[in-house]
Amino acid sequence: MKKLIIAALLVAGITTYAQEKKELSTKPKMERITPEQRQERQLEKMTSELSLGTKQQQQVNEILTEQNAKRKKMMNNVKATKQEMKIKRAESKKRMQEERLLMEGKMKAILSPEQFDAWKTNQEKKREKTERRMKERMQKRMKGEMKN
Repeated sequence: MKKLIIAALLVAGITTYAQEKKELSTKPKMERITPEQRQERQLEKMTSELSLGTKQQQQVNEILTEQNAKRKKMMNNVKATKQEMKIKRAESKKRMQEERLLMEGKMKAILSPEQFDAWKTNQEKKREKTERRMKERMQKRMKGEMKN
């Protein structure tokens, strides 16, 4: 009898929990608004909160327009900088790969096949160790940024 009651409570609890999740997932998604719409809303809000006159509304609207233009310019600069960094990173990676291949060719000419295999294995271990350290640093940075 006790087992039957416990099982019934468990089923009721699971059912209730599952229904709560469904309700959360059916929330309407927010629409993206344009910068102009955002500016209009901001002006309307400031007008109602601060009781702005028509002249003040025009002046505030000019300031908001200027601010939006600066924000847009800054966003474009950030995008351009990101693209430049991607290109530089790709070039650097390619250059490093070429250097590594040259080094391998020179070492292959000097070392015996067994020595070359051992050297290459050691190089791979070093590369993996470096990559692992870099990942750890990035994770620490991300944790530090999340705390701030």
